[in-house]
Amino acid sequence: MTTDHHPSDPHSDIREAVAKLCAGFPGEYWRKLDREMAYPTEFVTALTESGFLSALIPEEYGGAGLPLSVAAVIMEEIQHQGCNGAACHAQMYVMGTVLRHGTEDQKQRYLPKIASGELRLQAFGVTEPTSGTDTTALRTTARREGDHYVVNGQKIWTSRAAQSDLMLLLARTTPRDQVAKRTDGLSVFILDMREALKDGLTIRPIRTMMNHATTEVFFDNVKVPAANLVGEEGRGFRYILSGMNAERILIASECIGDAKWFIEKASAYARERHVFGRPIGQNQGIQFPIAKAYANMRAAELMVREAIRLYEAGANPGAEANMAKMLAADASFEAANAAIQTHGGFGFAEEYDVERKFRETRLYQVAPISTNLILSFIAEHVLGMPRSY
Repeated sequence: MTTDHHPSDPHSDIREAVAKLCAGFPGEYWRKLDREMAYPTEFVTALTESGFLSALIPEEYGGAGLPLSVAAVIMEEIQHQGCNGAACHAQMYVMGTVLRHGTEDQKQRYLPKIASGELRLQAFGVTEPTSGTDTTALRTTARREGDHYVVNGQKIWTSRAAQSDLMLLLARTTPRDQVAKRTDGLSVFILDMREALKDGLTIRPIRTMMNHATTEVFFDNVKVPAANLVGEEGRGFRYILSGMNAERILIASECIGDAKWFIEKASAYARERHVFGRPIGQNQGIQFPIAKAYANMRAAELMVREAIRLYEAGANPGAEANMAKMLAADASFEAANAAIQTHGGFGFAEEYDVERKFRETRLYQVAPISTNLILSFIAEHVLGMPRSY
């Protein structure tokens, strides 16, 4: 039984290659890391050496130069095989900001080394304790002093900061009370964390319900060369937004992969598990939740494809990318619940991997943007209702 339905799939070879790589990292690998709250270094290294993590980097900088649709296939298949792409997905979705708005010098300095694995760009410094989703209210500042900026402030939920060499950082360069629009005055920087750790940067791990390598980061007079400013000073919020559609689409693709894993796991167990002399999957009470989860996964998958189609056509798929993320996250969580219920007590047993994947996919109801914020976006920007926040 398979949940894949891709007639004449142009990316079937990539799916197969990713699946083959993931086969080398079975459930026991992830369970051990989960118990230790450890980073999957070997898995990320394998993805890097295979070229999958550099899929979106242009060929002239050492990457594969492939479109977003291929990156989406890679991330979906990683989750579909029971692995966890959260350890490295940021490298995919922050890449657009650097590619679109970075200088040629920045691209030459960093992209070839990111593609080869010599450098990791896995940290995205945006969210702060006091501002949350209200990005324009962030308080981290970057003050220009000669040929560098001095950064002070704090970021939270900055995942993979401890495993990353570089961070894409959003900071305020003009005080909020001195800008015409609240989205003005924010700037993006490429922060070399190797140097910053010697000069005022502190990283503190946050232990969470899933192994996500997340942290809080403190900046105490951290110097960033002016040459590491991405694009124009004060226009950073626009640059970050332009990359968020790709982020939503890739996270949605991961959720589709998770949903497929849960549905296949639940279906197999329902066929094999016998109680009262018959397979439990013969009972409609078991069948219907799994079937409904499958139908909702397929519907979400179609929205993901539509968002990708618009993105690759050069359109602005803001609504579609957000809806894809919301629907896919809902589908994966519904499938996760169905899998837990189907397995009964065994769904909570570590060795079945269901409880681990359940915790991992639950995150996407909240991050990188909550379902409620997506609904607010649709109400205002699609349906023309008054702004609610």
